[in-house]
Amino acid sequence: MDDQTTDLMSPDALLATVRTYNPKTNEKLIHDAFAYGERMHDGQFRHSGEPYFTHPIAVAGILADQKLDDATLITALLHDTIEDTKSTYGEVSQMFGEDIAKLVDGVTKLTNLQLSSSETKQAENFRKLFVAMAKDLRVILVKLADRLHNMRTIKAMKPEKQVIKARETMDIYAPLAGRMGMHWMREELEDLAFKVLNPEGRASIMRRFIRLQKETGDVIHQITGDMRKELSEHKIEAQIFGRAKKPYSIWRKMQEKEQGFSRLSDIYGFRVITQSEEDCYRALGVIHQRWFAVPGRFKDYISQPKTNGYRSIHTTVSGRDGKRVEVQIRTQQMHDVAESGVAAHWSYRDGIRSQNPFAVDPVKWVASLNEQFGAEDDHEDFLEAVKLEMYSDQVFCFTPKGEVVKLPRGATPLDFAYAIHTRIGSACVGAKVDGLRVPLWTRLKNGQSVEIVTAQGQQPQFTWLDIAATGKAKSAIRRSLREQDRERFIKLGGELARAAFDNVGRKSTDKALAIAAKNLRLGNVQDVLAELGASMVTANEVVRAVYPELVQETDENIDSARAVIGLENDQAHKRALCCQPLPGERIVGITERGRGVVVHAIDCQALSQFEDQNQRWVDLHWQAGTHPPIHSARLDVTIGNDAGVMGRICTLIGEQGANISDLAFTDRKPDFYRLLLSVDLRDAEHLHSIISVLSAEDDVAEVARHQNPNDADKSVTEIGSHLGFQTPR
Repeated sequence: MDDQTTDLMSPDALLATVRTYNPKTNEKLIHDAFAYGERMHDGQFRHSGEPYFTHPIAVAGILADQKLDDATLITALLHDTIEDTKSTYGEVSQMFGEDIAKLVDGVTKLTNLQLSSSETKQAENFRKLFVAMAKDLRVILVKLADRLHNMRTIKAMKPEKQVIKARETMDIYAPLAGRMGMHWMREELEDLAFKVLNPEGRASIMRRFIRLQKETGDVIHQITGDMRKELSEHKIEAQIFGRAKKPYSIWRKMQEKEQGFSRLSDIYGFRVITQSEEDCYRALGVIHQRWFAVPGRFKDYISQPKTNGYRSIHTTVSGRDGKRVEVQIRTQQMHDVAESGVAAHWSYRDGIRSQNPFAVDPVKWVASLNEQFGAEDDHEDFLEAVKLEMYSDQVFCFTPKGEVVKLPRGATPLDFAYAIHTRIGSACVGAKVDGLRVPLWTRLKNGQSVEIVTAQGQQPQFTWLDIAATGKAKSAIRRSLREQDRERFIKLGGELARAAFDNVGRKSTDKALAIAAKNLRLGNVQDVLAELGASMVTANEVVRAVYPELVQETDENIDSARAVIGLENDQAHKRALCCQPLPGERIVGITERGRGVVVHAIDCQALSQFEDQNQRWVDLHWQAGTHPPIHSARLDVTIGNDAGVMGRICTLIGEQGANISDLAFTDRKPDFYRLLLSVDLRDAEHLHSIISVLSAEDDVAEVARHQNPNDADKSVTEIGSHLGFQTPR
């Protein structure tokens, strides 16, 4: 439970460690790197006041404990030289070789990535991090060791810097270490960050733990002895290690299970290292005979290993006193991979690269990650997909033919379908788990058999984004929805364009739209219609791009002297955005400093705030006569989700001599859509005629005027942003 520290190493001490696993190490090259790094960093000091080169030495020591190759250790010794000293890439390459120079340069570039910056920048930098991993995973190993030593010595930094580094460690580096299978490093990084981010919480865990040890005695020694005795009686040779879990691990379990420390039982973990795989299963049987197995807590990662090579049997057992303990059973080779993860690929033993059959080829591992995330064009989608995979454990399910599908914990049948093939996922209409029909949002468990039911013509739904748990499934759903959206927007844009051109006595031909595309600097006719349907451009802008002489500018301040009566000479007025009064409605004005008079409908709820300010009220009424259709009003419209309904709505509005100036979807359900339409009108009578016509349409469930007193003090741009409208080009 105590914090780990790293003793400083001399070159001879470092080499002594390396020789234990690699007698054929290039001692001269490591000595030269040590001397070169020490010379380059001469005169530089850490925040603690120590010579700076103590840091690269400690990083190299961490990696030597993982039995890594000479190139990785030399990179650790030199990893800050190119960035922080007068050393150059060319000089490092000349002295230590091109491969090491590339590794040092890679670590330098990773150090410069601001992974805790804004969401967009963070997403871009995460992609660069994965590119670096694809080139050589040892770059990440050095960076993780670098972060581990920095966290071990973080007390020397300013408090605000400590919090930033700790948050970045908790959010990025600890999960990354876990994803690579380096669970010991993940646990230590998490606990060191926890100590900074929640010192009171960690201290509380430590105090309770000490109290528990006083009450129960040395539980680890007792259980270890019992296990050793039981296995010995069954002639199973094994090493047994027990430990208390890290404070952060205990804290996380308390949060997840919403239990206090006193009710949390499985805070001890034990590892049984056997001589063979067969002995692993024999040891499991002995342990289950001696102690009660806890239902639902058994996982066999030997027969179904994780993608990073991790193999082990996990079980949780409880004694007669009810205390639960976790037990992991594995062979020595499995243990080496469990400790080092993907890094085990580079580990040495007796001077040669260790031929561990369970070590994962890092090239294939990174390729599998890139396959999952590489299709994401959007940086934010990429970031979400990466984080989903990094923060998850796995479950193993089976196809009806017995093939294994690996998924993160919390995955659903929808994730299972997309894991098989994107085509299967997109056509999914249902699923059977162990022969029983289940909803698509069902969370899958280890060992379940899953059958996907598909149907021709099925397409991904918006609600699937809430159901899917894997980055791969979410990415595929988003791509399909974007394609569907474009098709729908093109169709809607066509209807809007036809109504707008008809309104000025012209036809919406391909030739006219091609001219609009050119003048609006859009790619082609399809792009014009898609942007029009998505409210990226307005129908008036499209028509004006072709027939500028036919489109009247919709300036609400035109002819103010004639439009509204009751204003003083040259007194400006604006229609209130909360109620958007129309000619024919009773109106009143409220004087605003620097804004002239704001015109409200007499029944506007926003007027209540001016009840005690009589001096600001102005009696107004509309000028009698015909007003041009330039007064915008918003309509809430609920329509059935059927083909052609949106087009008929646009046609009906166009036939009434009105123009849709903006449109936004405020709710999308499988059976209906809710829209917010901005329509340019002449007067109140014009509004009522449109509401009547729309209400008579069978596929219109509801239509009403939209008024919002909260919009009283907002500008047109703010209103549009609030409602989800896109600002026109």
